[in-house]
Amino acid sequence: MDIQCTEKELFLFRKIAHAAGEMNVPCYLIGGFVRDKILGRPTKDADIVCVGDGMELANKVADRFQPRPFVSLFKNFGTAQIRIEDLEIEFVGARKESYRYHSRNPEVVPGTLEDDQNRRDFTINALAVSLNAANYGKLIDPFNGIGDLAEKIIQTPLDPLQTFSDDPLRMLRAIRFATQLAFSIAPRTLQAIKDDAHRIRIVSQERITDELNKIILAKTPSVGFDLLYQTGLLHIIFPKMVDLAGAEYIDGIGHKDNFYHTLQVLDNISARTDDLWLRWSAILHDIGKPPTRKFEKEHGWTFHGHEVVGGRMVPKIFERLKLPQNEKMRFVRKMVELHLRPISLTKENITDSAIRRLLFDAGDDIDSLMILCEADITSRNKQKVKRYLENFELVRVRLKEVEEKDRIRNWQPPISGEMIMEIFGLKPCKKVGDLKNMIREAILDGEIENSYNAAYEYMMKMAATLDLKPVV
Repeated sequence: MDIQCTEKELFLFRKIAHAAGEMNVPCYLIGGFVRDKILGRPTKDADIVCVGDGMELANKVADRFQPRPFVSLFKNFGTAQIRIEDLEIEFVGARKESYRYHSRNPEVVPGTLEDDQNRRDFTINALAVSLNAANYGKLIDPFNGIGDLAEKIIQTPLDPLQTFSDDPLRMLRAIRFATQLAFSIAPRTLQAIKDDAHRIRIVSQERITDELNKIILAKTPSVGFDLLYQTGLLHIIFPKMVDLAGAEYIDGIGHKDNFYHTLQVLDNISARTDDLWLRWSAILHDIGKPPTRKFEKEHGWTFHGHEVVGGRMVPKIFERLKLPQNEKMRFVRKMVELHLRPISLTKENITDSAIRRLLFDAGDDIDSLMILCEADITSRNKQKVKRYLENFELVRVRLKEVEEKDRIRNWQPPISGEMIMEIFGLKPCKKVGDLKNMIREAILDGEIENSYNAAYEYMMKMAATLDLKPVV
């Protein structure tokens, strides 16, 4: 075989070849599996295209294994999937596929291998390997995909405007592959994306966001976002991020371009974590700057409260992009709202109270917050960056010291609202909340110890100011 496969993979492909031979159906390994094997990238998915019924072939292949793997049939798409060990295999009949101009759903008709390769998005994804007896293992490369892999180029098999018209999501996929593989996009293909960017509007948000997340999870995601910006796609799919772009000047005083600052923060954080939601936090950490931007003659450009405004924007952005409205969104919002707090702790003479409050507010996400804050240092002045990072290291030490002493992370006051109601014979009311908050604030401020006895004594003292008496 012209590509390097494991013994298990070769065994599996022979089984597929024998099943297809019995059906007298031409069969080929095609697409991303072939591409990644040539590039030496790990892959867990394989696509099999046959000139015939892909679902029937999947069942014939499954019959050759004990225990028989489950076959997932997708009749609307004419595809089937089976999992054998750690490899997910999709079977489909060769087809022609095109979209009506304003449709999100393709028109599909049976076709030949040539038809199927013609409809592929990029030359590097049109590579096929024969599983037929006459030329088993032969690489079929009608568009010089091998050459494009060697030159590290993304381009379409046919005219790019036709390819992108057939499925506009391919514009995003071109940028995603360029980002993931560190390839460039051929000039003609890149120009077609710019010309056809408006067509992305007919694609479902779920498909768009799936590609966006794959770009974000790449090694250097800034490459993808810069291409999205330069082609005009970002203006359509994520206009709030585009609002960050540009530097305005008044009286010769300008501010940094917050779009490219954000991309640098994203790359910085991506070097340290694969956490998608922490990477999203980097993307959104300054999203509140455009609506809070103001020029003050005494201070220059200011963005007062941008962390609060940005935090409020997060749920709407997640809703628009069809991102999850759950603890993932709440985590990103928390990171956005708190991302300036550790910076204030780098100053001298910071009290234990300020440290306690940050630990209390961040909870188990304090380490993620510190990673975000360190990634947020993007100055070109290496000495300045070094000084900031050293200061953050001191903050980490203080956080650890206070946490070990006070155990304040995810802390709850030693006296609960239920205890207050029982002690004073109250039903749920404002005074219960007020008294509980007084106790919490006193502990966070270091006014009293974080203990039941100290909290009880303080509660009795404050209860008198609220005209509350314990029930005898």
